[in-house]
Amino acid sequence: MIIVSSCLAGCECRYDGKSNEVPEIKQMVLENKAIALCPEELGGLSTPRIPCEIVLKENERKIIGQDQKDYTQEFSKGAETFSNVAKALNVKVVILKANSPSCGYGNIYDGSFTGTLTKGNGFTAELLSKQGIQIKNEYNFKE
Repeated sequence: MIIVSSCLAGCECRYDGKSNEVPEIKQMVLENKAIALCPEELGGLSTPRIPCEIVLKENERKIIGQDQKDYTQEFSKGAETFSNVAKALNVKVVILKANSPSCGYGNIYDGSFTGTLTKGNGFTAELLSKQGIQIKNEYNFKE
């Protein structure tokens, strides 16, 4: 079993209430080859929600919304819950949304809300990678 970001499976759970549907990933869920989870919703955030990005504050990674509020607790809770499901299901591979403050792996938005990418991992991707789970995204999931 693998887990995919819900937005990639067609669920309208992005911050703006839309999806990032990838038909092949949605089909995996429909065929019970994958389950879809959204760490941000698991963390208690609503859909739609304020856009958020990771910033470094006092040498600590924080998730700050475009409204300048700190959403680190919700993103951390979502990452933990996602991780617990992955452990319970003995998941070895996940397909996560690229560049997201939760799911981005390798590159994330830089906190300026200008669409600029920087090296780094979202909270969920970081936690899963530390557990040895292979992380793919919508661009490389076929590899």
